[in-house]
Amino acid sequence: MTCSPLRRRVLALAAGTLMLATGLPAAFAQGSGSAPIRVGGTLPLTGPLASVGMIHKLAAEVFVEDINKRGGLLGRKVEFVVLDDQSQPANARTLYERLITAEKVDLLMGPYGTSSILAAMGVAQRFNKLFIQSSLGEPALAPYDMQFPSLPLGPDPRLADTELILDGYASLPNPPKTIAFVTSKFPSALDLAKGGQEIAQRRGLKTVLALEYEFGTRDFGAIAARIKDANPDVLWSGAVGMEAVQLLDAMKRIDYLPKRHFYLFPAPGPTAGHPNAAGVTSLTWFEDHDPFIKNAGAADFVAAFVQKAKGAGLPYPVAEYQAASEFAAWQIMEAAANGAGKIDDKAMAAWLKANKVQTVLGVRSFEGKFNSSAPDTKLKQVQGGKWVTVWPAKFRPPGGAFQ
Repeated sequence: MTCSPLRRRVLALAAGTLMLATGLPAAFAQGSGSAPIRVGGTLPLTGPLASVGMIHKLAAEVFVEDINKRGGLLGRKVEFVVLDDQSQPANARTLYERLITAEKVDLLMGPYGTSSILAAMGVAQRFNKLFIQSSLGEPALAPYDMQFPSLPLGPDPRLADTELILDGYASLPNPPKTIAFVTSKFPSALDLAKGGQEIAQRRGLKTVLALEYEFGTRDFGAIAARIKDANPDVLWSGAVGMEAVQLLDAMKRIDYLPKRHFYLFPAPGPTAGHPNAAGVTSLTWFEDHDPFIKNAGAADFVAAFVQKAKGAGLPYPVAEYQAASEFAAWQIMEAAANGAGKIDDKAMAAWLKANKVQTVLGVRSFEGKFNSSAPDTKLKQVQGGKWVTVWPAKFRPPGGAFQ
């Protein structure tokens, strides 16, 4: 039976309404009829980690938009189902169960932050799901065989990270002789601080202050005063997110600036933009300069992320390691699906165990303990309101120097 023009218009409108209700892109719904591949995860879009969570969300959106323009994954569009865990590990645990059982996502992408990653990983393990994550700070906390990190931390950053930091400072005139460890009780930060104290002792540095505070602390006045009294050659701060800015503010109020200061996992933009941040150092695995932008897909990623970050009003619209680690996690997922030839958690995990993946962070492989390969961590510094890599020297931008 032939449809009248009016009936055809009514049917077309109904189809459009259905696509809107189910969240299917119109162009895809008119294609093969296969459902999109739904990747589920949480991010801290509110709470103390929100400033970093938004960076990860935008980086994920850059990847999803790009892969869908390229025709999707295994010929199917990709949809990111992201929920707000509010920077709370208990929320992450509940929401990952919801993603698997109620939302029935095809694949999982890990949240941001060690505590939430561990909570979500426990859920993934119960359901035998592939679990790719971008920011676990302590690999030893993650023995699950089907978890894969995008950050090349190596199996023991607990000691290696502070070795790297002190190697960098030892290359400068007047290397430090005293050090203060002031850290959040955030699990990875606390463990890295304790490992750092071991390294300082081995190297003959005197620890003049060892202080721990609750994650989410906002009043750093008393902590700043104790740092000033100790007056270390290096402040090793296990600050997470906006804690670095809050500590810098507190020290500024009492007219104190450490001779040299390192912050572990700071919110990148607010920290770089702080008036007292010149010379501040932190860990990195990617910055938007040579040689990093020669990595697989890095130049296009940087351009797309900067455009999206500016559109979202990010105060620091720069593609640095937080954004790159999220993007690399999605590159790992894409490589695993293409390598396995299907969306199957166990098959994709087996492929990753046996192969290398080209990412914006460089080549990633997953041999060794905790599916972690050799460490590839660097030290970056705030110079002129921007983060640049300064150690090892071969990763500095052209003409760069450690100040």
